[in-house]
Amino acid sequence: MRALLAIGLLLFALGAVAQEFTLEDIQGNKHRLADYRGKWVLVNFWATWCAPCLDEIPELIGLHNAHQDKDLFVIGIAMDSGSRKKVADFAEAHGMNYPVVMGSRKIAAQIGSVDVLPVSYMYNPQGELVSYQAGELTRASVEAYIKNKSIK
Repeated sequence: MRALLAIGLLLFALGAVAQEFTLEDIQGNKHRLADYRGKWVLVNFWATWCAPCLDEIPELIGLHNAHQDKDLFVIGIAMDSGSRKKVADFAEAHGMNYPVVMGSRKIAAQIGSVDVLPVSYMYNPQGELVSYQAGELTRASVEAYIKNKSIK
């Protein structure tokens, strides 16, 4: 019985550690989940060729602009097979002012499954993964989610 309890505690501890991530954006800046304690963190997987992702970019820019200095931080992860320069040029052309990371399976493994694009993961201010959204999201839906969770 103690062995099962020990295994359960170990799995719980590993699960807690697995939620931490460290990412390097295309400008060379490091972003660790722990750096944003006290803020919500939205991690959005996207690609330059993904039409719904393109529709979502203005929503993410609006979120980042409205909340980055207060209660929310946005990080975009480009799941493109193209060059870093191609993604950087795309991000600049579309006004993406939040950090953009070149994605890979290794990067995705730090966050979660990326079976479709776009897909977003939300971490609460304590650094716990609390939400997953496959498909497009809107600024209004994220703001409503944060407001509802913050009231409780």
